[in-house]
Amino acid sequence: MLVEIAFTSHPARLRLLRSVLRDAAALAGLDEARTDALVLAVNEACMNVIQHAYGMEPGGRIELSLALEAGALVVRLRDYAEPVDVDQVRSRDLDDLRPGGLGVYLINTLMDECRFLEPPTGGGNLLEMKIFANTQGGSNELSG
Repeated sequence: MLVEIAFTSHPARLRLLRSVLRDAAALAGLDEARTDALVLAVNEACMNVIQHAYGMEPGGRIELSLALEAGALVVRLRDYAEPVDVDQVRSRDLDDLRPGGLGVYLINTLMDECRFLEPPTGGGNLLEMKIFANTQGGSNELSG
C-alpha cells in the first residue's frame, strides 16, 4: 500500500488529493501523460461522489487508497452513501452537447480498468480503477 487517506466530501479537499496522486504516479513510473490522466480520472470520480452520492453535502466520508499491484497503480475509492445501481452508471451520449456529465466517460477513457467492487462491511460504494505505466491495461469500461 502506498497511501491511504480519508477526507470529507468538499471539492476543496481535492487539491491535496491531486498532489498525492502525482507523487504516487511518480513512484509507479507513470509518464506525464499517464499521470495527468490519472489525476483527471480520480478527480472526476471524487466529484461524482461529492455531487451524486453526497448531494454536495460537505460532511460525507470518502476514503482513497493507492497501491502498486502487478505493474499497475491501483486506486480504490470508497464512500458511505447509498449504493449505486451499477447498471445505471453510464456515460451520456457525446452527441448530447451540454455542460457537464462527462465524468464517467472520462474515467472510462483515461483509466485502463474500472469496476465497482463489493464494499466491506458498512455499506456504501467501492470503485477500483487501474492505470498501467506501460498502457497495456485491460478493459476500460466501468463494470460491477
